[in-house]
This record gives sequence, C-alpha cells and structure tokens, in this order.
Amino acid sequence: MPKGALRRSENRAGLLLISPTLLVVLAVVVVPVLWTLILAFQRIRLINIRDTGLFDAYTLHNFATVFGSPGFWSSIGTTLVYAIGGTVLSLALGLAAALALRRSFRGRGLLRGAMLLPYVAPVVAVAFVWEVMLSPQYGILNEWGVKLLGWDKPVAFLTQRETTISLLGLDIPVPVALLTVIAFEGWRYFPFAFLFLLARLQAIPPDLEEAARVDGATLTQRFRHIVLPQLASVIALLAMLRFVMNFNKFDDVYLLTGGGSGTDVASVRVYDFLTARFDVGAASAQALVLAVVLLVFLAGYLKFFAPKPEAGR
Repeated sequence: MPKGALRRSENRAGLLLISPTLLVVLAVVVVPVLWTLILAFQRIRLINIRDTGLFDAYTLHNFATVFGSPGFWSSIGTTLVYAIGGTVLSLALGLAAALALRRSFRGRGLLRGAMLLPYVAPVVAVAFVWEVMLSPQYGILNEWGVKLLGWDKPVAFLTQRETTISLLGLDIPVPVALLTVIAFEGWRYFPFAFLFLLARLQAIPPDLEEAARVDGATLTQRFRHIVLPQLASVIALLAMLRFVMNFNKFDDVYLLTGGGSGTDVASVRVYDFLTARFDVGAASAQALVLAVVLLVFLAGYLKFFAPKPEAGR
C-alpha cells in the first residue's frame, strides 16, 4: 500500500476511534456554551423562550441589566475572596496532611483513607452536618464555645453577616458567614490537594533530604530549599484548578447560607436571575461575564506560572 494511502487510512481509523469522545464533548460542552452565548445577547424570559428564534434581534440589554443590578460588583469581590480563601485553605490543609502522612507508621493507610471522607461524602450530607454543628440553638461548637471558651453568647455562623473584634485598640469587622463557608470549602476539598501533593512528595529522592540533614540543615531549611521547590509546579497547578472550581461554586454556598449574610457569590446570582426573575437572558449574560473573568485569570496563570518547556527540547 502506498505511504499516502496508509497515512489516510490511519487518520480515518484515528478519527473513528475518537469520534465517541468528540460527540460527547460536542453535546455536553460545545452546544451548551454556544447556546449560552446566543441567549446572553437576546432578551429572553422563561415565559417566552419557546417563541424566541435562534436569529432574533440581538442586544446588549442583558449586560446592562447585569452590570447595573444592585450588588453585582460586590458579588464579584465576594466571589474572589471566597475563591482565593478556599483555595489557599484547601492547599494549606492538603500540604500539612501530606507532610504528616508521607512517612511510614502503623495505621497510615487507615488515616490516608479517612482523609478522603470530606471529598467523597455527598455535599448535601456534609452541609447538613455543618448546619447542625454550627447551629446557635443546639450546635456542638457553640456549646463548647460558651461552656469552655467563655463566649458571651452563641454565634450564628451561617446567618450572621459580620461581627466586630477589638485588636490592639482597633475595631475590626469580621465577615462571619463568609469565613464559615470558606472554612467549609477548605475542609471539604483539601483531600483533592492532599492526593496530588502526597504523590509528588513520595517521588522526591530521599537522598536529597538525607544529604541536607547530614550537612546540618534544619527541618525548616530542608522544607524550604528542597521539598518546597519540588512541589512548586504541583501547587501552582492545584491553585489554578481549585480557584476555577471555587469561582464557579454554587452548591456548597447555597446549601449552607442560600447566598445570604454576605455570601452572595456570582454563581448564586446567576441562579437568582433564572429562578427569581425568570430572566434567562440576564442569567446567561452573568454566566458569560464569569467565564470572561476566569479566562483572564487563566491567561495570567499560563503567562506567569505555567511550566515552560526547556530551551532546546
């Protein structure tokens, strides 16, 4: 068989093999994205969506509605705080757990399995457990706080917008509900970081740390100059993945607070546009704005933090 015909045959076979994946991606990703893009530029409400054509009049009215709606810019700020806070906390907890369980000891396998429970448990179940645990009426955390820590009164962690603490003569406002959902986010998703970081830690040659220890390097010096540089690329990738996931997060926040008490993240506003106002076009426009913001952060990551191919390879 001529070489050209053989290559064409191989190309057809390759396309045939990947066609199921292409069809799934087309149906699950490409079509919904294109439809959202079209809806974002049309004045469509739930009541008239069946009568709206694909090529009806396009307009920027939905974006004017989104940008001009009360609380839009504050929700973007809240979303950034939530996404960054949840990302940093989950990475910090995952790194601490990975460092603690990297050495062999009795019961390590059991503890490693237990670390995955927050991540694999149904979100509805763990959100309900947190609601019971943090309840100001019968929650165990408030019970301990009042009896053991000397709190003046129970704290409504999920419904109190903020409180004020005095530090060095300054009154500092603390967003109680927002910090609570950030803590939930960090606790629930630290196993995701734990798995990646533990795998990378176990790939570090033990001779490096042993040589540094023999040379007199302290534990913190070995971590700073040997372990951390080995983890830098994994941490950067995890940070970007968790940030993207947290920025779009809806279910955790909605189950805990419903988006109230200062936790009005952008994804909850998309849901409110759709279910409270029945404004499909505005909800699509808000989702498109979120996608653009994420693309900006992704471009920044690829520009400054993504691993670069070495020259000459």
